[in-house]
Amino acid sequence: MKIAVAGGTGTVGRHVVEVARARGHEAVVLSRSSGVDLTNGAGIAAALAGVDVVIDTASTATQSADESRAFFGAVTTNLLTAEEQAGVAHHVALSIVGSDRAPFGYYAGKAEQERLVRAGRVPWTILRATQFHEFAAQILGQVRVGPVSLVPKMLSQPVAAREVAERLVELAESGPAGLTTDLAGPEVLRMRDLVRAYAAATGVTGPILELPLPGGFGKALRDGTILAGPGADRGTQTFAEWIAELATRP
Repeated sequence: MKIAVAGGTGTVGRHVVEVARARGHEAVVLSRSSGVDLTNGAGIAAALAGVDVVIDTASTATQSADESRAFFGAVTTNLLTAEEQAGVAHHVALSIVGSDRAPFGYYAGKAEQERLVRAGRVPWTILRATQFHEFAAQILGQVRVGPVSLVPKMLSQPVAAREVAERLVELAESGPAGLTTDLAGPEVLRMRDLVRAYAAATGVTGPILELPLPGGFGKALRDGTILAGPGADRGTQTFAEWIAELATRP
């Protein structure tokens, strides 16, 4: 099977490429480094020649609802248009748990992505996953007041990016399935504690404090709205195990 991976150099996308190739598939990376611009559509049509399935793991670093909707709206529209023209038989989209219940900030874009995929003509599968272990690293130091790093007050159910990638490839192999069972990590933890653990493991110093975010999104982060329900599948790698792995990496 020939699989195109949108965002194939990102946190999950690079694992998708590795897993697909290890399972005997041909993997094509759709990213700027490979001459494809997902936001304006440049290079997508040529890259999809002979492709059977597209797995969309593209992402953007924003907490603005407008920016997130614009990004995911453009990327999803461009992919689906090119897929329909190229005869791609299956579109697999990686979404996020809670996008339907808390369509604020970054989640607003994922809700828009899901809407477009559902309305499109290409047969589809959507997998919602919780935050990846790497999320703690991404938010460390984003907001600082002097030596203090501020992180949102929230509950998280971190899951291994590798396990998400494995599930995405399995779904690509299985054929269109609509909205599938959510995938979450094995435990619920406070983001403050995750960031502190990552900082300690990587030698980052300074106080780390949690800050309640205002509005509906802040409430959703705190009250468990973005956590997976009891029927979700659970990954196996814990955050502590992921932290331990960091010490073995170059």
